[in-house]
Amino acid sequence: MFRERGFDAVPLVDLMKEAGFTHGGFYNHFASKEALAAEATSAAFKRANAELIGALKQKTKSGGSPMSQYVERYLSQRHRDARATGCTLAALGSDAARQSKQVQAIFAKAIEEEIIIFSKYFREIDSAERESISTSTRERAIQQISEMVGAVILARAVADGSPVLSDEILEANRRGLSGKGKKGRGSGKRRLSRKQKRSMAK
Repeated sequence: MFRERGFDAVPLVDLMKEAGFTHGGFYNHFASKEALAAEATSAAFKRANAELIGALKQKTKSGGSPMSQYVERYLSQRHRDARATGCTLAALGSDAARQSKQVQAIFAKAIEEEIIIFSKYFREIDSAERESISTSTRERAIQQISEMVGAVILARAVADGSPVLSDEILEANRRGLSGKGKKGRGSGKRRLSRKQKRSMAK
């Protein structure tokens, strides 16, 4: 419900009805609407990050990487249109900026966990391919998350007003982040030049 409407647009009475609580029963479980929002958001993030770990370990039949497959799903029209069941960051990230320190702390914890998950994936890929990359795995993870979430937010922002632009935003980021663009940015890698490698070896 929060993901579909936003934190502030969901009345407490609707939350109680959805959860099957009476007024008194609600306050026996939660001190406030904010407390419920924090708990619900935390639970959603835990599920999402567990699914992310599984997705990045999944073997693909098409020969593409688990990351490219994940990007394709995340930046799909289906995910854009499934606000109520999609990524919590993309659905509520903008709203979190107007929420309490408690809610923002939950977002910070979840984002940090995602950064760790993506960083670990990049380290394992670099090690397997024996790549020398100038950008740290943490920085690449932050870039990856920011670009994916930002693309969905923008695509949703214009989905009704300009469906063509919305689709174009998704497609442009799919191509870039899954390595299909001309510059092959999908892995977040930036290769070191020979001069940089020699300099680092000194």
